[in-house]
Amino acid sequence: MAKLLKTLNPLRFWFSIAIITLLVSVAIAKSQKAITDAEVRSKKNACYSDIESGMWGSRCKSSVIAKENCALRCLSPECYELIYGSDPLEEGEKDYTRSQEYKYCMYSLSIGESIDGIKGSFDR
Repeated sequence: MAKLLKTLNPLRFWFSIAIITLLVSVAIAKSQKAITDAEVRSKKNACYSDIESGMWGSRCKSSVIAKENCALRCLSPECYELIYGSDPLEEGEKDYTRSQEYKYCMYSLSIGESIDGIKGSFDR
């Protein structure tokens, strides 16, 4: 090992270590277990409980749809902001497309993938 260190340029050695570390961390992040529907339901129910207890303020208890928007934000702030942030759900609205995008966003985050390009990906 000492002989190898002497023959390698120190800069090249540390660059190699950095690349190996990066590749290992990406591999570990990608190997995370995907979130299941049961886990989503459980976490969403916990969010509903927090909302009902008043932790999210009275605005989140003002209507069924306000409660749903707050629960989605509680469940995944990143996905809520990406999918619903500029256009929250409105009373009586059923938005299957954005619902699928939100679920896909949560799935992607759970396995360490980027959420870039998810918004609008189910419009096609």
